[in-house]
Amino acid sequence: MLEEVERWLATRSWSVADRPLHRILAAKQRTGQSVSVVLPALNEEETVGDIVAAVRHDLVRQVPLVDEIVVVDSGSTDRTSEVAAAAGARVVHRDDILPRLPAVPGKGEVLWRSLLVTGGDIVCFIDADLREFSSDFVSGIVGPLLTDPDIDLVKAMYDRPLLAGPQESGAGRTAGQGGRVTELMARPLLNMHWPQLAGFVQPLGGEYAARRSLLEQLPFPVGYGVELGMLVDALHLVGLDALAQVDVGVRKHRHQDGQALGRMAAAIYRTAQLRLARGHLVRPSLTQFERGADGFEPRTYSVDTEERPPMAEIAEYAHRRVA
Repeated sequence: MLEEVERWLATRSWSVADRPLHRILAAKQRTGQSVSVVLPALNEEETVGDIVAAVRHDLVRQVPLVDEIVVVDSGSTDRTSEVAAAAGARVVHRDDILPRLPAVPGKGEVLWRSLLVTGGDIVCFIDADLREFSSDFVSGIVGPLLTDPDIDLVKAMYDRPLLAGPQESGAGRTAGQGGRVTELMARPLLNMHWPQLAGFVQPLGGEYAARRSLLEQLPFPVGYGVELGMLVDALHLVGLDALAQVDVGVRKHRHQDGQALGRMAAAIYRTAQLRLARGHLVRPSLTQFERGADGFEPRTYSVDTEERPPMAEIAEYAHRRVA
């Protein structure tokens, strides 16, 4: 491992216990910074309400750390919006944000648009499919941004048990696994091409917080590549010492099937390729196979090739900041 990475691990990797809540709150009050929590959501009625309720109870009512909780619904067909609103979130529909620019499917698209409907100096992203959620996820990754002015982006790190079977508990739980695309695609890419980022335990994790002043300068891959792209671009923009990670324990969520993971891996590779060469893709597609009545049948999926520009370049965002 690079000497620089070893030093970074010793000075920029913390535990949630390193910053007690009273210390984080004191820093927020002293600096006057505001905090927005954003949950991108697509058909997450089973989990989104519990997450919103925990953040609202622990970090809005009991301790005034979070100033707003926004759920951006990216086209749910279940009761995600109703459940989130009932739990106390402000719900905004993706297509209602920046309507002059037709939305495309993808998590990165939702995160990018969320900058237009939130006001926090610090923006904290939390995936909406987490189970047994703890508000430590929010306070843990927001804490360093409030207490240390030299930190610009903080990622959560955690164990990701691979949950097997419909019960997803007990004997079906494999400790220390999960994060298959991280281990098979993202980590090798980072170690080979951006070794300064080799110390991140969960580079693809969906729980991270950053200063708005950084986020508005970053391009956002519209799909699954958003986390890797953001990490690489932030490294180039602000440097390794402005990035950090905090151990928040265990992350439990549903897992996708192998073919969905293949599409995710393809999008992440595409994101890395663009950042390595900024060239044109030869074939922005992925063909996978499914067994049908007549044998294996090919299914070809497009790999998202679009990226949204830095939000600071969007006229509506600039106008909002002036207003």
